[in-house]
Parts: sequence; structure tokens; C-alpha cells
Amino acid sequence: MALAAADISETVRLLPLVWTLSLFDIKLRYRGSLLGPFWLTLSTAIMVGSIGFLYSRLFHQQISNYLPFLTISLVLWSFISTITAESTVCFTQAQGLIHGTRMPHSLHAARVVMRNILVLSHNLVVILAVFVLFHTTPTLAAFTVLPACMLWVADAFAVGLLLGVFGARFRDIPPIIGSVMQIAFYLTPIMWNPVMLEHRGLAKALIELNPFFSLLEIMRGPLMGLPIESHTWLMALGYSAALILITGLVFTRARPRIPYWI
Repeated sequence: MALAAADISETVRLLPLVWTLSLFDIKLRYRGSLLGPFWLTLSTAIMVGSIGFLYSRLFHQQISNYLPFLTISLVLWSFISTITAESTVCFTQAQGLIHGTRMPHSLHAARVVMRNILVLSHNLVVILAVFVLFHTTPTLAAFTVLPACMLWVADAFAVGLLLGVFGARFRDIPPIIGSVMQIAFYLTPIMWNPVMLEHRGLAKALIELNPFFSLLEIMRGPLMGLPIESHTWLMALGYSAALILITGLVFTRARPRIPYWI
């Protein structure tokens, strides 16, 4: 446990290196591209515009209310799904660094988180554009996004370590996680509003027990100017605490074995 804690504290000390490696990853990925990472922003904007007008008619929603909801949901879900997908290979893709350089293993998980935070910052432009288009003004409740952001960063780092360890040990983990996230996309209120299930008993309970729903809602609700119920925050904190505890136990036990697994 002391060695695992020292590994993570060393990563915190090396945050400038994490930042540099994350920028290098993005530059390498879009090398030779005209727009660079803004291609993701453009594709997100096109998806929001094309799907928003169609689904607002299918779900009988006002476009001025539905499109901001859809935009925030898709941008946040893109961050979640990319984090989970890239976390499963964060150690295997860093095989050369792990075998040839003395650095903390948790740095590679932090690198994935930092890289996706930078990509998320590009996609925030889409949310801002939709807010301006429909004259959506965030209320003072939007400031509660700040503690939600801190919780998201902690969860993303924990997911990076947990899935990175399992992905290094079992090479079937990446496709399994991809399938699970695809199912979760349809079960989570992203394309559809959770108010549609307000009076549907068991279906509403299944949504509220979905960990992605509570984590999304503590970010999405304040941006939409909606009050966040206390039980939503309690559920998000409970799921996060369980995730961090499991990650700590797994990483403590598996950390010395990672170089051999990859």
C-alpha cells in the first residue's frame, strides 16, 4: 500500500510531464491535419444539429429545451466513453516506457485523463454555441459544476488505473468494455430526457440506479439551470467511493505485476 501511494504521489509531482505527454499525444494524433482536434468539435456539432432536430420531433420536445440537453449529454458522454476505452490500453500502449524508463505506473492513467480533458475543452465550444443560439443563460446553480468536475477527475483517474490493470492482464477487456459502454449509452438518459419515465415505476427505478445517470446529472443539471436533488449527489458520491476503494485494492495488489503482464 505504501508503494502504491508513493506511485500516485510521484505522478502528482510529475503533473508537468503528464501535461507535456498529453499535448504530444494530441499533436501526434492530428499531425498533418488542418483543424487538428477541432475535427472532433466539428463532428460533435454536426451530430448535435442533425440528431437534435430529428429526435425533438420523435420525442415531442421543444427544440429550444431539447437541443441544449442533448448537446451537454453527448459532450459529457463522449468524455466518459473515450476515457473508459483508452483506459483499457493505457498500460499496454505504454509498454516501451514502462520497460525502458523508471516512472510511476499511475502516470500513464493520468496521461489518459489529461489528454481527454484537453479534448473536452475543445468540445465545450459546441455547448457555448448552442447556449448562445437558444439564449440559454446558466443560473447561479452552475457553480456546483466545480465540485462535480473534481469528482469526475478523481473517478476518471480511478477508472484509468482499474481498467488499465485489467486490460494489461486480460486482453479481452477492451472489446468487453466497448460492448458494455454501447449498451449503457442506450440505457442512460442521453438521447432522451429522464422526465419521460417519471410515472413509469420500475423503469424509473432502473434509471436512478444507473451510476452513469447520477454522475451525468451532477454535471448536466447545473448547466441546464436545474436544481440537483440531494439523493443524486449521494448516489454519485457512493458510486465514486466504491470505485475508488476497489481501484485502490486492485492497484495495490497488481502494480508490481504490470511490467510482466504487458
